[in-house]
Amino acid sequence: MLALPESGRVACWLNAWLTGRHSADTVIDGLLGDKVAVEFCGLQEEALSAALLLGALRERRVTRVTVALPVPGDPLGLGGPTAFNTAAHEAGEAVLLQGADLGLLPQRTERRTRWSASTAHVPSYAADVMTAGRELRDALRTAADELAALDVASWSPEFTDGLLNLRSPASFQGLMTFASASAEQTAASAARCRLIVEMASADDGGALSASEAARRRHLLDPLDRAARRALVAVCSSLDGR
Repeated sequence: MLALPESGRVACWLNAWLTGRHSADTVIDGLLGDKVAVEFCGLQEEALSAALLLGALRERRVTRVTVALPVPGDPLGLGGPTAFNTAAHEAGEAVLLQGADLGLLPQRTERRTRWSASTAHVPSYAADVMTAGRELRDALRTAADELAALDVASWSPEFTDGLLNLRSPASFQGLMTFASASAEQTAASAARCRLIVEMASADDGGALSASEAARRRHLLDPLDRAARRALVAVCSSLDGR
């Protein structure tokens, strides 16, 4: 079973609400996921439940919900200001509300997530799903060939299994929605590629030398970025194209 970043799941469900693809009840269930409670602060004086959030989006004329999945040196999905970008880097993800000039940052406990709103801007450029999917496939082919040359499989059988499973059907944990079947396929490939990056990065002690460990990380960075870029495109898309 695959899982999206929590910001991606929230964005997918809110975009489904904005486009009328699902009923309010279904969207509320999707927003909760496996949490006992999800609340949204900073949009009104009091914290909002998932149900009340939907009305607040309409009131604030939100037209689209986008995702940021930044890492150091790559502020993917962020458009400023600096304070929000810094907080999003610390959180590793964020949700942005286009039309309201607001972003949401998560604070988690085991069974509860609180999303706090502050001023944020959606970046002017966003990759479409088809382009991001093509870039992901290209990055995967390059990484697979070059990592095979480093004999990663000899010390990480899970890495080999991950590559072999890339083309097999997959399902996401819990209730999920995507704007199209192709968007879902791209999301599944991206989620699997991020798992592959985690597996291939898990034990630098398996490398034959420090230089090979550094080379491996250098090869994995483009695949990780392509996977994050694909997830941002899919989860931020209204029509799945």
